[in-house]
Amino acid sequence: MKLKLSIIFFLILFIFINPVFAKNQQDEANNIYFNKAEDLYLLAKIIHAEARGEPFIGKVAVGAVIINRVNSNKFPNKILEVIQEPLAFTAVNDGQFNLEPDHQSYQAAILALQGNDPTNDALFYYNPIKTTSNWIYNRPVVAQIGKHIFAK
Repeated sequence: MKLKLSIIFFLILFIFINPVFAKNQQDEANNIYFNKAEDLYLLAKIIHAEARGEPFIGKVAVGAVIINRVNSNKFPNKILEVIQEPLAFTAVNDGQFNLEPDHQSYQAAILALQGNDPTNDALFYYNPIKTTSNWIYNRPVVAQIGKHIFAK
């Protein structure tokens, strides 16, 4: 029964991600490259690691920030490279990124890859209770979702 549910889940997931990647995998104008399943998995992992316990819209927002960075000329143009930037994400530094993402994180990743962005193009987010770097407080705030503040 568990195997059948897993198969059904991945079939449904495939149906939802197909439209995301129906267009060219590389955006020539911005030299942005998305690698279907790998990028979906990586985005779901960072969402799960960084936004566990946040409302669903907050998970989509975290995913949107990653995509916004990929689309920005100020950051690397691949999801993995954005995630691996030194000291960029606490969950990468403390090992939470190694956790397997849950179903909701995959759903949030799909929405972010489809262009849903509740952050109004934010490039940064932080939890003011946990943040130790003062430079982030100088960024213009564009949204607050759950415990995260989103900034440009």
